Amino acid sequence: MTDATRPSLLLVDDDEAITDGLGAFLGRSGYEVRVASDGQAALDAVAERRPDIIVCDIVMPRLDGREVVRRIRAADDWVPIILLTQVGESYERSAALDEGADDYLGKPFDPQELLSRVRAVLRRTVRGERPLSAAVRLRADGLELDRTARRAWLDGTEVVLTPKAMTLLDFLMTHPDEAHPRERLLATLWGFESITTTRAVDHRVAELRRVLGDDATHPRFVETVQSTGYRFRGPVSVA
Repeated sequence: MTDATRPSLLLVDDDEAITDGLGAFLGRSGYEVRVASDGQAALDAVAERRPDIIVCDIVMPRLDGREVVRRIRAADDWVPIILLTQVGESYERSAALDEGADDYLGKPFDPQELLSRVRAVLRRTVRGERPLSAAVRLRADGLELDRTARRAWLDGTEVVLTPKAMTLLDFLMTHPDEAHPRERLLATLWGFESITTTRAVDHRVAELRRVLGDDATHPRFVETVQSTGYRFRGPVSVA
């Protein structure tokens, strides 16, 4: 594979130890990697040549990662962005998604996990189109979700979910066809600092299945991934 055919990735971090090591790893994994040392340098790099995906730290000099996301989205540019957050700062994660990031990963992280996230985000991205994570309403096989109003309908009838189950449904529908470990879902719903156990995720999935009439053995929406967690059965589209 030549540089011209490899997906281009912009890696943004002010820590050279990270950009050197991670950049080399991503390069060996098939990506054409460019590096920017802060948020302003990232915007300059995007203006010079738009990448296929951006991996961006949040805490940086001059311009932080969240501001990078805000400015890129304000320009109506839907290039996929994965933000790197500090573990334990749950508000950073939720804010990152609210402001238009496609995914996040807490530091420190396994490079292989980042690679999996990059591939997953690219799989569900259509160049130039607004991603599921930025849509107001989503639809999947008779199920419709209004993400702003936090309301859902199944075959035209509104269903009532607890706030946690609604958050879980939102996350699963914006990340379809991905296997999500229970720990990741737990962090999404409650945050890393929570003392809640992963059993709480199982309870919320059971609530979703009960309300949506979903059979765990022949799932229409949420399927169990053995020894891992759960997956939303796609396809999901913007309503």
